[in-house]
Amino acid sequence: MSSYRLDDTKPHAFWDNSYPPRLSIKPGDTVVFETLEASAKQITPASRSEALNTLNFDLIHPLTGPVYVKGAEPGDTLEVEVIRLEHRGWGWNAVIPGFGLLAEDFSTPYLHHYKLGQEHCEFRSDIRIPYEPFCGVMGVAPREPGRFNTIPPRENGGNLDIRHLTAGTRIFFPVLVPGALFSCGDCHSAQGDGEVNGTGIETPMTVTLRFNLKKGKKITELRFITPPGKRLTLTDSAGYFVTTAHGPDLFKNAQCAVRYMVDYLSSERQMTREQAYCLCGAAVDLKISEIVDAPNWIVSAYLPLSIFVKPKVTVQKQRDKTLSKRKTIKSKTGRR
Repeated sequence: MSSYRLDDTKPHAFWDNSYPPRLSIKPGDTVVFETLEASAKQITPASRSEALNTLNFDLIHPLTGPVYVKGAEPGDTLEVEVIRLEHRGWGWNAVIPGFGLLAEDFSTPYLHHYKLGQEHCEFRSDIRIPYEPFCGVMGVAPREPGRFNTIPPRENGGNLDIRHLTAGTRIFFPVLVPGALFSCGDCHSAQGDGEVNGTGIETPMTVTLRFNLKKGKKITELRFITPPGKRLTLTDSAGYFVTTAHGPDLFKNAQCAVRYMVDYLSSERQMTREQAYCLCGAAVDLKISEIVDAPNWIVSAYLPLSIFVKPKVTVQKQRDKTLSKRKTIKSKTGRR
């Protein structure tokens, strides 16, 4: 079993089965991928919101690869085990005009920068989202000839944005062309289910993956197995605030549920609507709660309350508070 490394100096922002591989490996080998953040350096730690107005979407989702897996043939399954993901110090998400679940509601660009630590992504000093990194885009080359953009998910995988593809997960892709030609990128330090504003916490990362091959095991679309004993999310500890929406259209229900959440965050958590929308993309999970009782279905938006950090009380402040309380009690009882 060998280990290889691919840097991020030759990214490609498309799927194309004629695009030559940068690396050839055997099943059982490990590859360390250096990946750029989703904008391909159009957004930097120094960028302001105005930079979103000039984004070139042809560069979005710069991928590292492809990797040719020896022996892989159409009809096989490529198994990709996520070993490790390490951020490179910073991340962002944004309100991009004309993009996202509520594109019609937000016309002003807004860029939000995050401080990244080993355990948390800091939205602001009192809001910390657990660091749960994954690749937003992973996939093999498509079976059809031609060049395809990376924005939608496809048969080959692609723009998955599945937040549970974290370390320890085993992901299975249908092999569609000889060698599979695997690439990855668009890493997120955290994201809510649905990526409702169109961005997770977009982050340049170092991604370590191990590859195996299941000969003759044909699957139609991507599958994955999460690691045993690991919670699906680290945010479960404090409960959730949930908004719901009903109706015959799941997409419109999802829109309404998120609108209600934006209303709540902007009115009750002291932030602008743009900030609230960004926080929804980074931390709020959309769930289909009911889809059998026609003609209406229910979509729910789950906000984890554990991300809200209670202010620390210093020892001296606690002593002053206790002393003040004692004085109040003595005054009320007439004691001297």
